[in-house]
Amino acid sequence: MRTDSSPGSLPAREHLPAAGAGTPVLDVVVPVYNEEKDLGPCVRRLHEHLTRTFPYAFRITVADNASTDGTPRVAAGLAADLGTVRSVRLEQKGRGRALRTVWSASDAPVLAYMDVDLSTDLNALLPLVAPLISGHSDLAIGSRLARSARVVRGAKREFVSRTYNLILRGSLQARFSDAQCGFKAIRRDVAQVLLPLVEDTGWFFDTEMLVLAERAGCRIHEVPVDWVDDPDSTVHIVRTATEDLKGVWRVGKALATGSLPLDRLGRPFGDDPRDRDLSGVPQGLARQLVGFCVVGALSTLFYLLLYSGFRHFTGSQLANALALLVSAVANTAANRRLTFGVRGRGGAVRHQAQGLVVFGIGLALTSGSLAALGAASADPDHSTELAVLIAANLAATVLRFLLFRAWVFPDAEPTAPARASRLPEQAPRESRLPEPGPQESRLPESRLPESQLPEAHRPEPHLPDPCRAWSDATVRLQPVRHADTDHSRDAR
Repeated sequence: MRTDSSPGSLPAREHLPAAGAGTPVLDVVVPVYNEEKDLGPCVRRLHEHLTRTFPYAFRITVADNASTDGTPRVAAGLAADLGTVRSVRLEQKGRGRALRTVWSASDAPVLAYMDVDLSTDLNALLPLVAPLISGHSDLAIGSRLARSARVVRGAKREFVSRTYNLILRGSLQARFSDAQCGFKAIRRDVAQVLLPLVEDTGWFFDTEMLVLAERAGCRIHEVPVDWVDDPDSTVHIVRTATEDLKGVWRVGKALATGSLPLDRLGRPFGDDPRDRDLSGVPQGLARQLVGFCVVGALSTLFYLLLYSGFRHFTGSQLANALALLVSAVANTAANRRLTFGVRGRGGAVRHQAQGLVVFGIGLALTSGSLAALGAASADPDHSTELAVLIAANLAATVLRFLLFRAWVFPDAEPTAPARASRLPEQAPRESRLPEPGPQESRLPESRLPESQLPEAHRPEPHLPDPCRAWSDATVRLQPVRHADTDHSRDAR
């Protein structure tokens, strides 16, 4: 998992201005591998649909993932026949590698991709990108699992898709409904910040991007789609599932340890400048209260279960102390991460020590309540004990939240998204590519020989100049990394 710093905070969402003539607003990437048969009809159908229905200038980019058949020839022919089609050739496979490479170099403010089989109805394309153009959302995905979606596919693929998304919800707390649909879009300013953090270069790429975007506070728009299974596609269930599970484990581990700088990606709240810098107003209190109440409810349930278990072996006072101690450690850890957003291991021991002091206050309240109950009744019922403990815990909970907020986690910054600064305005850049120097030679079709290609390339925090021009119908881009698992076309 990459832990290098991102280029900066996410900028405020703004409606994209009307583009000038010839300036593409949308760049649709079609990643392909050995698709000489379907590529031509797909791109021509997509081009005709965009020409007829899309109100902005657009570009279609065919990203060839090291095809060994006639796909490069077909792509070059399409680029020659259709002025808004470009072809990009990569020497290594990987859908994620293709998307990152093309999106990093694109100058279009909205970036999208779709599978070459066009299983998704193209009428969903404009609803997909409209929230990004308007500035309402940061990413958009087509969902085959939304309630109003209409899907035609076999039981095996239905089972695989739903199982995978259930795993994402259970392990990574993902709230989007469909991570695998090959129909997604993202704003370029958001992609510039997120792409350096995404490590996967294969099929898990877009899932990882969605999880990180959601954790960074990005708004993800979902579009129910009509989707028809491609009968010619193949599904490598075991290999795909294994690699996806590895990706889920890697991302989950990075999120749990706080090794990703997602807390620095917060964007300003809303479009009104007055919402971006409010001095003297406590922010994040409502969210912290909700998180604290959820953690508190689960901790109370955990505490009562422990107390009931310990009560079979010991007296009420000792059972209460043991149950409260165990639940207090879990409660402090959960509130540290979920309520107050403190990531990493720094200060964890001090926070637990302070949490134990708060635990002592809660112990005094609950123990005192039990002592008072024992003085009032020689042999109280178990249900009465639980009722008294619940009431005492409610009082202790209010005090615990105040102590956590003011003493244990005073440095937590729930208002980081509200105070995040916008990206600095960039000076206009020359869109024309520089002429080759004396040591460079312009090769036919802008292709580099294999001997000059680097063995590995990890994108720097600052992505390539997005304003680069397309100097030829076929552009040869360098591979991102070499250590990627081979994948044939997979329409999961």
